[in-house]
Amino acid sequence: GGSQPLGTKIRKEGAQVVLIGDSGVGKSNLLSRFTRNEFNLESKSTIGVEFATRSIQVDGKTIKAQIWDTAGQERYRAITSAYYRGAVGALLVYDIAKHLTYENVERWLKELRDHADSNIVIMLVGNKSDLRHLRAVPTDEARAFAEKNGLSFIETSALDSTNVEAAFQTILTEIYRIVSQKQMSDRRENDMSPSNNVVPIHVPPTTENKPKMQCCQNI
Repeated sequence: GGSQPLGTKIRKEGAQVVLIGDSGVGKSNLLSRFTRNEFNLESKSTIGVEFATRSIQVDGKTIKAQIWDTAGQERYRAITSAYYRGAVGALLVYDIAKHLTYENVERWLKELRDHADSNIVIMLVGNKSDLRHLRAVPTDEARAFAEKNGLSFIETSALDSTNVEAAFQTILTEIYRIVSQKQMSDRRENDMSPSNNVVPIHVPPTTENKPKMQCCQNI
């Protein structure tokens, strides 16, 4: 009840987007490429959760993105699920050269559906697109899976920067537009409510509540 509207929350605290997927698919490098334009071939497995922020322009407005990088390893699952709650977006990442990481996407999707807000914007991301010669997951197959599950889809390479900017820009634009539309419809509903209070004054008073009506009209 007392929580602030999503639009206000995003303007004040930033849009919280979580990176999820198996260990080793490149979530941390997607984060560092987007927020610091860095890539580390020797990056270690993430322990627990880390986050970084970056502001981007969407429809002429500056949106602060708060990107949470979650550990893909099973033993951190309990910690990471807590971070789904405040998330307005999720990048579900697999490695195009490791078919198992793609097979596990369904499990991650179930986890999101169980723990995250039902309106969360989800994008399926096939990372390591630079490994063309080792490709194990056909683009068309992943795109069809995304469409079937109502996800947007993109292939990226954190190593050579391909589509990293586009992935974050796309999901943040989608989040911002959904939030803006929701605010507009909330406002329309609120605009209706003051008229409800006016209605009784126009009702012809019966003898019982006549004094009450006069009292109210004098205010």
